[in-house]
Amino acid sequence: MKTLVMIPCYNEEENIERVVSRLSERASGVDYLIINDCSTDRSREICEENGFSYISLPVNLGIGGGVQAGYLYAVEHGYDITVQMDGDGQHDPAYLADLIRPVAEGKLDMAIGSRFIKKDGFQSSALRRLGIQIISLLIRLLTGARVADTTSGFRACNRELTAFYARHYAQDFPEPEAIVSAVCGGWRVGEVPVVMEERMGGTSSIRSFKSAYYMIKVTLSLVVWRLTCGNMPRHKEGV
Repeated sequence: MKTLVMIPCYNEEENIERVVSRLSERASGVDYLIINDCSTDRSREICEENGFSYISLPVNLGIGGGVQAGYLYAVEHGYDITVQMDGDGQHDPAYLADLIRPVAEGKLDMAIGSRFIKKDGFQSSALRRLGIQIISLLIRLLTGARVADTTSGFRACNRELTAFYARHYAQDFPEPEAIVSAVCGGWRVGEVPVVMEERMGGTSSIRSFKSAYYMIKVTLSLVVWRLTCGNMPRHKEGV
């Protein structure tokens, strides 16, 4: 199936070459698109110098806007499956086949790469794991869905859900919010075990000193998404 790997990129000059190199080595049968979100470092220059497949956004949209741009690109170019893979090197493309398989076989509409099923590899800090567990519980209370790795940015979607996200995608906390909107819309969401690594370089967008503020905001955001899901197109009604 025609597959696009979307790689959101903001100031990933330390990582982007290795990310593309590993993708080419371990999953050569897929296309990729780097979405440069107005990086202020040499990310764009590195993409140009290496002949990477990329687009540069005219303004900084954040992770949500960047990923949505990738979904729009996938719709316009007729991709069957879209995969989100972070540009910081945490996601191993060796697991792409496992991630794509349940979507390609029609068992799931979205498969999320979860580090918490087999609990191998990098498990994040204790504080972040606690935050992820709280978000997981909140999503279960709001939707009934059991998702352990709610903030994982390693996920695959089918054509229909890709079209939905191209029009309706969260901007502030896209990973957990995308789960809520998909489940409430009637799409099948599940997890696939993967092994993740520590960020190879650069700085994460979520800092530890902001974690409490982050949890308050994401909680309110998920509740709002749940309340407004009824106004969005549902799976059986099309997108």
